[in-house]
Amino acid sequence: MKYFIYILIAIAISLMIYNTTYIDFDNLLVKDSRTALIGVFSSACVVVLLLILLVSRSIQEKKRGR
Repeated sequence: MKYFIYILIAIAISLMIYNTTYIDFDNLLVKDSRTALIGVFSSACVVVLLLILLVSRSIQEKKRGR
């Protein structure tokens, strides 16, 4: 499960980079830029949530070890 989470994090980061290429920094609220911004923010949320999941699983394993 741990490696699957790492794979999901890598996919989310690659999607974040891919969506960043579509952002027009001169016009951020144009149709394509807005969609790319939504993609970047959603990918960032996925990365944060998966990192929280990894930390909580490690805390849970330490708690069971005691």
